[in-house]
Amino acid sequence: MTHSERLAALRAELAARDLDAFVVPLTDEHMSEYVGGYAQRLGWLTGFQGSAGTAVVLADKAAIFTDGRYTLQVREQVDGADWEYVEVPATSVADWLAANVGHCDVIGYDPWLHTATWAQATHKRLQGELAATLAAQADNPVDAVWTDRPVPSPAPMTVYDHPAAGRASAEKRAEIAEWLAAKRADALVLTALDSIAWLLNVRGGDVAHTPVALSYAVAHADGTLDLFVAPEKVGEPLRQHLGNAVRLHDRAAFAAPFFQSLAGKRVAVDPERAVSAIDALLAQAGATIVPLRDPVVLAKAIKHPAEIAGHRAAAIRDGAALTRFLRWAEETLPAGGETELSAAAKLLAFRRATGLHVDQSFDTISATGAHGAIPHYRVDEASNARIEPGQLFLIDSGGQYLDGTTDVTRVVPVGAPSPEMRDRFTRVLMGHIALATAVFPDGTCGAQIDAFARRPLWDAGLDFAHGTGHGIGSYLSVHEGPQRIAAPNYPGGASLEPLRAGMMLSNEPGYYKAGEYGIRIENLVLIEPREVAGGDPDRPMLGFETLTWAPIEARLIEAALLTAQEIAWLDAYHAQVLAKLAPALDAATQAWLVGKCRPLAWSVG
Repeated sequence: MTHSERLAALRAELAARDLDAFVVPLTDEHMSEYVGGYAQRLGWLTGFQGSAGTAVVLADKAAIFTDGRYTLQVREQVDGADWEYVEVPATSVADWLAANVGHCDVIGYDPWLHTATWAQATHKRLQGELAATLAAQADNPVDAVWTDRPVPSPAPMTVYDHPAAGRASAEKRAEIAEWLAAKRADALVLTALDSIAWLLNVRGGDVAHTPVALSYAVAHADGTLDLFVAPEKVGEPLRQHLGNAVRLHDRAAFAAPFFQSLAGKRVAVDPERAVSAIDALLAQAGATIVPLRDPVVLAKAIKHPAEIAGHRAAAIRDGAALTRFLRWAEETLPAGGETELSAAAKLLAFRRATGLHVDQSFDTISATGAHGAIPHYRVDEASNARIEPGQLFLIDSGGQYLDGTTDVTRVVPVGAPSPEMRDRFTRVLMGHIALATAVFPDGTCGAQIDAFARRPLWDAGLDFAHGTGHGIGSYLSVHEGPQRIAAPNYPGGASLEPLRAGMMLSNEPGYYKAGEYGIRIENLVLIEPREVAGGDPDRPMLGFETLTWAPIEARLIEAALLTAQEIAWLDAYHAQVLAKLAPALDAATQAWLVGKCRPLAWSVG
């Protein structure tokens, strides 16, 4: 079926169910950002390939909701004849429903794909304004018309016994038991796939580029845990690794009969990560729901020294692969024979040549010219563009290694860049340096320092419509909370999580000129204690250690815009790039890197 035919089929299904509308989010029953093929309902229905969005379907109209990162992308991928484009947070799904549904209408939703908080707030608003009803569906109407829907991945759950894991699962589970005791709770429901993977020191292959396994877990105050995972995913090594304290159940058994065992107990549930259906099951069982954030979220975000050491090793390995690619790109792209797909394949080949590459950490953003202006552009056979002289080529990519997850963005000028390109690139670089060198009090949140990266652009009346930094996992998700660096009006909400030593984030300001080019400079950073001469000894300070190593293109830098301090930072960074990567490179690439890492005055002189 075409996407228009799919929309028509869903409308027919809604009519058969006496539903006036239905909400289709881009998530799964674990509230994941990246989901398996079986859960790609929004993409199947609309054609949208971004990683965040929601659709609402009525009998006579439909809307797709995306944030500023996808303003261009959604218009390229989703037919405006069928869909109204709505930008969040300016207009929420509830806002649009209140303005478009009728009095006493019934709006369906899948309780396994929305939080109870969302369902309760949306229902209350629709009831109050329109006497309309938000109705949970026993099964998803999209699934009823998606006749060739993929089945969930059969990949096994595997033991993660790499030294970079840092701590044994039993030790982590004991800390959860202590947390439960402190909160006077009997059990904790864990639904986030990366939380389960980290807590149990397991990994999987159920989500593209994110090594997690579809599962649920319920941790108990006595240190035991019930794990719900498909039986075919469980082998003897995993059973031995988990031990007797972890009881195994079929994932399908995460249902009413099990929840009856929690009757009368106080059960902690994360209101941001657990879906509405789980709250309903607990309520039906007679359990008391204690709304608390999943404690694994923060424990996972503050990296163990072994995780940090593992990432440092992965970053050098990954940086050497990227450097080989950047040399290839400089020497090859001006000839005009390469495409976005061929360039992405070349970088993947360099990473695989390390011998330790497990996977990409996300679909590589290989974007030339106008495609670079789409921050989360995803190349495919239909969109694949030839890389031509006069363009900027943006490559945002990362690798999954057993010792770490990487994410890095660089921009390659294909031929001579224009003065405007140089100006914009330099302002992005200035913002990157401002954040990399920031010193701030312990407890500062990301929203407070986001403007550091934007000011050089603001000075020229410019900005970018995405967050400046996201957390990153340790051989886990390339996007990891709770920490991030973003403006207070960021679509995901203000980044108010206090920044703590041991957290890792990206530093990735950018600039995007619609229809022409995009620029982003991304390194990963580690938050570390920072002593300031003459500072208040009673006020601990933090700063960033840069973790990513790859040259930043001097041909795109307008040196006259930089201060002496900014030039000194760039020169020191490139000196470290050369020192760390040269031993891992062949002689010809070493020589090329020497030229790329020369002090800026030499490079532009």
